[in-house]
Amino acid sequence: MAERPPEPISDLGFARVDHDREARNGVPEVVFGEGKRAEQISAIVARLLARHQRALVTRVDEERAEAVLRDHPEGHYDPVSRLLHWGRAPQSLPGSAAVVCAGTSDLPVAEEAAQTLEWLGVHAPRLSDVGVAGIDRLLAHRQALARADVLIVVAGMEGALPSVVTGLVNSPVIAVPTSVGYGASLQGVTALLGMLSACATGMSVVNIDNGFGAAWQAAGILRLAARGVQDTPLHFDSPQDTSGS
Repeated sequence: MAERPPEPISDLGFARVDHDREARNGVPEVVFGEGKRAEQISAIVARLLARHQRALVTRVDEERAEAVLRDHPEGHYDPVSRLLHWGRAPQSLPGSAAVVCAGTSDLPVAEEAAQTLEWLGVHAPRLSDVGVAGIDRLLAHRQALARADVLIVVAGMEGALPSVVTGLVNSPVIAVPTSVGYGASLQGVTALLGMLSACATGMSVVNIDNGFGAAWQAAGILRLAARGVQDTPLHFDSPQDTSGS
């Protein structure tokens, strides 16, 4: 009797784990931990590890992380990034994605980006506390910035740092606004709008505090670069009419 193919979805009642996602985009489904109970996270992780031998959970506090690790002790938790993970990408991607952080208060978001990149198989050098209030701290690393294939730039307050970095390099820059700042920063809205309004070309912007999303985008850029340019031009042709009318 032929072995039955594995199910594309594990239905846990409270969650439907998408196992086909790895076939579609090369990475298993990532779990957003915020709002989930420890036992729910643990059950999802069990299915991911059984099928994919790796898992990543974002936005997990220490108490829930400890509970999940009692069920799956081979994992690793980082309290700064609030990431909980098992295993890593089977192969490393070529190139690097530098994570540049404006201030120490932005480090949790920056580390979420950097450690997600590492889980995805990307070399992620860090450059921290180089905000525009002391611009010489950034300019001292101008050559290293120019060598990065992609840059993730994390900043709160008025969100000026990504624009400055974009003006210094010839690589894609992914800007991440953070919710760090005083009252008029509006919990990151001011930084977000400043980045969206920037005149520097070559910069894209993700949501407030979304280090994970920036890392995913950077890894996608490096994955496409590794794949190379398609030899055959892409066309979106209309499907052939096979109705016989």
